[in-house]
Amino acid sequence: MVAAGAPETVAVPVRDAFRWRGRLTVWRSPADQPAWARPALLAIAALAAISYAWGMAGASVEPFYGAAARSMAGSWHDFIFGAFDPAGTVTVDKLPGALWLQALSLRVFGFHIWALILPQVIEGVLTVLVLYRAVRRLAGPVAGLAAATVLAVTPITVLLSRGNVSDSLLILLLVLAADATSAALRTGSLRTLLAAGVWVGLAFQAKMIQAWLVLPALAAAYLLAAPAQRLRIRAGHVALAGLVTAVVSLSWMTAVSLVPSQDRPYVDGSGNDSVYTQVFDYNGLGRLTGNWASVAGPPAPFLHTLVENTSQVTGAEIVHLTPSWHRLLSGPLAADGGWLLPAAAASALGVLITRRHEGRRDPLRAAVILWGGWWLILAVFFSTGDTLNSYYLAALTPAVAALCGTGLAASGPRPWPARLRLTIAATVLGCAGYGAYLMSGTMAAPVVLTVVALIVAAAAAALLLLRASGRAGHLTALAALLLLPAAASVSCVIRGLGPFDHPFESAAAARAAQSVAATAPRLTQAARRLELNTPPGDALFGADTSGLAEGYILYTGREVLPIGGYLGNVPAPTLATLRADINRGYLRLFVLPVSPPSQDPRVRWIESHCAGQQPFGQLVQYEDYVCGREAATAAG
Repeated sequence: MVAAGAPETVAVPVRDAFRWRGRLTVWRSPADQPAWARPALLAIAALAAISYAWGMAGASVEPFYGAAARSMAGSWHDFIFGAFDPAGTVTVDKLPGALWLQALSLRVFGFHIWALILPQVIEGVLTVLVLYRAVRRLAGPVAGLAAATVLAVTPITVLLSRGNVSDSLLILLLVLAADATSAALRTGSLRTLLAAGVWVGLAFQAKMIQAWLVLPALAAAYLLAAPAQRLRIRAGHVALAGLVTAVVSLSWMTAVSLVPSQDRPYVDGSGNDSVYTQVFDYNGLGRLTGNWASVAGPPAPFLHTLVENTSQVTGAEIVHLTPSWHRLLSGPLAADGGWLLPAAAASALGVLITRRHEGRRDPLRAAVILWGGWWLILAVFFSTGDTLNSYYLAALTPAVAALCGTGLAASGPRPWPARLRLTIAATVLGCAGYGAYLMSGTMAAPVVLTVVALIVAAAAAALLLLRASGRAGHLTALAALLLLPAAASVSCVIRGLGPFDHPFESAAAARAAQSVAATAPRLTQAARRLELNTPPGDALFGADTSGLAEGYILYTGREVLPIGGYLGNVPAPTLATLRADINRGYLRLFVLPVSPPSQDPRVRWIESHCAGQQPFGQLVQYEDYVCGREAATAAG
């Protein structure tokens, strides 16, 4: 007879071994998901990582944010306050949440372009993974995989994750908030809903008021479908989550406001050194009314010429837009992320109609309220604002992807009735036709691709009408829907495009958008010549606005004093400070635009008291001014 307890003595470590082996095999699906779910998700994430990271060592970066990240990487003081320049004279004109991650990456790996892009690549991949979980909670694994796939292959998502702008972190944090809200819808956990408020508050640090725009959608879904029977309890939960959001959102702003002005950089974008003015006026109401550029006073005159020339060539930033309901449905903005809008709209309407008799807590209807509200609110905001960068539209993509996935889940795995077959086939054809329309509006789209996409869509529609349904129907419809956006994304990767580009744009537009990367060698050589005549602790030169300083700070890490901040209209540094810096030899050289003439008293004083030299720069005409007792060699 075996001694009592012997089997347990041997079996316990065996079970532990199997348990640890199960934890290490990350490709295996959890017990509550199909065996194919986790491997498929990891394959999608790997594909996204490759497309986002491809060529990131030579990516074209946004120089203003890149310069700030490098400055913040070199000083914890600059890091905490989000300083633009290494000397910490002025901040960036946004909250620095996303720049903190970029600065940490540069601090760990040193200055490399790939180290600047790496955080956005990671954020993009994590967004794909989190979106799968968020959609799966309410609509199942098939819907989650479909949503993750749509998100991963949409061109604007690919473009965004290949650059260094803040929206990739914003979207990740908002999708985390949606995931927490979806979990709270199933469990009724107040703690989980409060976590959603924390995520939105952190997203506010990345992109300010835009993060708050999703709050009505999250709140509406919870008020509709949370387990608590009494509306009063659900409303109380939402109110507490909103309070948490407000506290987390305003925490850094409040802390900075309590620091004496002489101990921190001047807050760019404000005329009164207030981060609240920067966020809620300059970056808030001013963006809707169009007067954001003049919040701190008249901007530098030469900026108007520079912005107009840049936007005409690249189309990346469109200024003084007329509000329009169809702004996002045509042209380059629609080609960025609008390919599957017909499918998302059909999915939302289909779920709301077919499940209108379900109970209050129907998860698919709650998903449509959450993600449909997300899309609708942001779309209205983007359609009415005065200034719109194309990469802003990436915030719409998770909602479009989630709605498409929810629509597939609503169709079910069983054989489809004739009416459902007809609806899905019509949706496939509608997306293909809309995609062909978008292709016709681009500057370099291959006609062959449009024809192939229409043929594939027609074949898929015929197959759906005649035979395919259930899981086979899901795959057929998804493959046909994703052909054009996937091809556009592949084109973006092959051509090395980034957030300021558009799918199938002309070669001239692509070169203009990537001009900063192209001028890096020239900037570096000029900076080296300046450094030979500039002591290590002194500024290389002073420049009118951050725009003339950003490239040199980005590629050298040395101080270039930005007079007036981003738009040249903030009172930092003062004229007295400039004169003191010149007298002590800290500043010797200034780079100022020749035309149009500036009325800034600081610029006019330099022009009247310093010696002008040869032209500087290429986009507009610049001139060097040497000041002080010692002359510095000008760099051209």
